[in-house]
Amino acid sequence: MLFVLRLLFKAGLVFVAISLLWVGSYRFVPVPFTWTMAGDLLGGRSVTKDWMPLSEMDPDMARAAIAGEDARFCSHHGFDWQGIAHAAYSNAQGNRLRGGSTISQQTAKNVFLFQGGGYVRKAFEAYFTVLIETLWGKRRIMEVYLNVAETGIGTYGVNAGAMRYFHHDASHLTPTEAGRIAAVLPLPKKRAAIDPHGFVRRHGNALSRYVGVVRRSGLDSCLR
Repeated sequence: MLFVLRLLFKAGLVFVAISLLWVGSYRFVPVPFTWTMAGDLLGGRSVTKDWMPLSEMDPDMARAAIAGEDARFCSHHGFDWQGIAHAAYSNAQGNRLRGGSTISQQTAKNVFLFQGGGYVRKAFEAYFTVLIETLWGKRRIMEVYLNVAETGIGTYGVNAGAMRYFHHDASHLTPTEAGRIAAVLPLPKKRAAIDPHGFVRRHGNALSRYVGVVRRSGLDSCLR
C-alpha cells in the first residue's frame, strides 16, 4: 500500500511539472493544435485556422464574446460562482439546460482537454483553469480563446471564421459581424454566422447591440 501511495505521489508530481511547462509555454507561443481539431481530422474533416494576436483583432470581437459567453470575465478569477448557481437553479427547474462555464473554463477545456468526459474532465478543467488564470492573465486567455474556439465545422478561431463567413479577416469587424460570430460559439457544429436565421440571427443581432454596452460599462477593462 505504501509503495502504491509513493508511486501515485511521484506520478502526481510529474503531472504537475509537465502541466506547468505546458501551460507556461502557451503563455508565449500560439497553440498549435487541440484534441478537438484532432477529432475533426479523425472524422475525415479538414481543419482551418489562422492565428491572430488580440492586439490586431477588432476589439468588438472580444466584447461580443464577453456579452454572449461571460459578462463577468474581467471580474472573476476563472469561475463565475453566481453564474454557476443561476445555471444550476434553472436546470433544476426543468428549463432548457444551461451551462455555467466561463471563458476561462472553456479555454482550458478547448486547449488542454477533450470534449465530454463528465466529472473527471471537469476536475481537470478546473485545474487548468486555475493555471491559466495564474500564469496567463486575462488578455492571453481571451486571445487564446478567440483563436481556438470553434466558429464552424472544421473552422477554429474568429479570424478563420471571419474569412469563412465575411471574406475578410478579423482585424475589422462590424458589431453585427462580431455578434454573429459570437452567436455561433456555443454550438459551432450546428450554427453558421453567414445568412443566419432563427436563433442565430436574433441572438447575434442582440449581441451586436450589447457590444456598446460592454465598452461603455467597462466590462472589457482587463483587455485594454
